[in-house]
This record gives sequence, C-alpha cells and structure tokens, in this order.
Amino acid sequence: MQIQYTDKVEKYFQNFSKLQKKVGIEKTKAIKKHIDNLKASNNFGIFLSLGLGKPHSLTGNHQGEYGICITANERLIVEPVCDNLSMEMLKLCDTIIIKGVEDYHGSKENWLIP
Repeated sequence: MQIQYTDKVEKYFQNFSKLQKKVGIEKTKAIKKHIDNLKASNNFGIFLSLGLGKPHSLTGNHQGEYGICITANERLIVEPVCDNLSMEMLKLCDTIIIKGVEDYHGSKENWLIP
C-alpha cells in the first residue's frame, strides 16, 4: 500500500529519530510497526481484516478516518483515499494518508503529532 502524509507530519514519519525525540522510543517502535504493516498490505481492506492495532473507524471530527492503537489512549490517525468507506471500496483502496498521532479520548483532542 502507498502511504502519504499531511505536510505537518511528514517530517516525523520520514525521520524516525525525529519522531523518537517527539514521542519516545516505545511509541516510535509501535508506530513504525504499524506503518510497516500498512506498507506490506496490498490494500486497506486487507490491513483491516488482520486486526493489527485494532483499527477502527472514527466519528465526529474524524469522520472518514481510522484509528490504529499505539497505546491504550493514543492512536495513529489514517485516512483511506477512496470514494467511500464500504468494505468493497476499502478492498480496492491502495493509498492512505497519515494524519498524525492523537489522544482523542476525553473532552478535547490532544495531538502528539499534528
């Protein structure tokens, strides 16, 4: 699968030492593992079916995006690049955009990497 990044986060995900300085070594390892799994999947539907990182669709401000668990509260936020989020379409989706890492639990959004 192809991975794209929003402008603000690309510098962290293209340089894992910079990411490690921002979020620490354990979170960096978890993030890198998920990115490697995303890259190895032929499409987003396959990645979802594996269940790695407990991927789940998001609502509200994150409608159309998915969260992938990094820690109990922190998620890698990704957006599949496809016309809709039907399983048929997700099986064809071979590109995602990484939006960042966020703790969206509680009353406000807390971006670790916006």
